[in-house]
Amino acid sequence: MLTPDLKFTVERLSFATLSELPNSWQNEDYKALLKRMNYDNPDDINEAELREMCLMSFTDLEPREAAEVVLGYLFPEALNAGQIENLSHQMLTEKLWEENPELPLHKGFYQATELLYTAYNGTFPRAQAVQFAVKCTAENPEDLAVFADAPAAPLLRLLAQGLPDSALLNRLFSTQLEGPAFAEAPAILWQLATKESEPTSRTFEVVSSTNWLEDFKYADVYEATTHADAVAAAEE
Repeated sequence: MLTPDLKFTVERLSFATLSELPNSWQNEDYKALLKRMNYDNPDDINEAELREMCLMSFTDLEPREAAEVVLGYLFPEALNAGQIENLSHQMLTEKLWEENPELPLHKGFYQATELLYTAYNGTFPRAQAVQFAVKCTAENPEDLAVFADAPAAPLLRLLAQGLPDSALLNRLFSTQLEGPAFAEAPAILWQLATKESEPTSRTFEVVSSTNWLEDFKYADVYEATTHADAVAAAEE
């Protein structure tokens, strides 16, 4: 059963285009990648030099081999050796974070490509993402509860109404946007954080692919409705 539509005023507060996801790679990740490349004692490297050492070590490999290293690290369970080998070839020419059919893997494909693009000076496709802040003000303050447990789906329903009807999100996911379940929403919103909580509003910071939400830069202030996923509502 579909939950009732809740009315909000949506305001885009900021918008930026990114080449790297915020905090996507940490020093422990660089150490792990170096170990996969058989680097001796990565724990001895000065932390300020870890990223550069990792990038330099990549260039000792062919780009495809480096892609296998990164994909193997990011997807030890989700991908098998054969899939990693095939995808490492595709990464050289394809934007896997947009073109691969497995949405839950898109964020990882982006992370992999952004790192390899830097290491190989553009041999891999240029990765771009979007980051923006959006304020959602409820007509009825109690409706803010829609964001309490599973905010991605109700927030994405609000964001979609700030995009043109021709936007890819609206064309591909019209059923999920209007219907009782949007399981793909967390895979579309790569990073979602609550920045401010007021009695009548929530302000979120969102990071996603340009493929889905680049046109949100044209949004200003608009009225929209949303609802929680029926499954999420049943679990509350």
